[in-house]
Amino acid sequence: MSRELEGKIAVVTGSSRGIGRGTAIALAEKGATVYITGRSAGDGPLTIDTTVKMVNEAGGKGIAVQVDHGDDAQIAALFARIKAEVGKIDILVNNVYKIPDPPAWGGGFWDHPVSIWDDQVGIGLRAHYIASWHAAPLIFAAGPGGSIINVSSPGGSSYHFSSSYGAGKAGLDRLSADMALELKPKGIACCSVYPGSVATEFIQAVSGERGTDLTAAQTTLGVGRAIAALVIAPDLMERSGTIQWIEDISEQFDTRDENGNRAVKYKTRK
Repeated sequence: MSRELEGKIAVVTGSSRGIGRGTAIALAEKGATVYITGRSAGDGPLTIDTTVKMVNEAGGKGIAVQVDHGDDAQIAALFARIKAEVGKIDILVNNVYKIPDPPAWGGGFWDHPVSIWDDQVGIGLRAHYIASWHAAPLIFAAGPGGSIINVSSPGGSSYHFSSSYGAGKAGLDRLSADMALELKPKGIACCSVYPGSVATEFIQAVSGERGTDLTAAQTTLGVGRAIAALVIAPDLMERSGTIQWIEDISEQFDTRDENGNRAVKYKTRK
């Protein structure tokens, strides 16, 4: 793997598992130091500490910080620590997300508890704004060329799962576009990324009961490698403010997952 991110500092929120973990590993493959956040710590398979080991094995340096992104004070403490330890951030990947329990799949908005709004919009949108707010001075300290990548979903532009899910993702896309305008004079890019269907640990666990065919799914590392390619793209600033599909990035930069495949195209993409 190339080492274009040697000396760069990245933060990937919600990286104990899923797309966050895949992205942390992919950035590490290019030499980055990656701050890994999430609520789950310890020796279990889906923890920030296990992700650190995987990041280190991939050739980067992982630093685990236990953070509940539903708590503003914990988010503030994360970035205060980063300021004290390294004084800058080159890449912020806002990925953290809370799946409601039980998941809000189907039915009407009246069928779900009001709390799913706080799960899907609070953690999937508000927490990204708070993290970006705290990260901004550290990104400016690194100078032009930095980036904020917001992990969104095709649910931002068409119906997926529930109305609260769509509201959160559409809001995130608008946030990305408007932050890009405000960041442009600083030479900092901001994009939303749209993965397709992704075989996360959670999706694999429920695929049997839902009858989900994962042969047509992207992998978490494959998504992460596309995000890593995006942040080092020579035309990143030209892409700023846009929605970037993982499948397009994969094709443009020939990124491959752990199985040697490009990102699978999203079957319902218009």
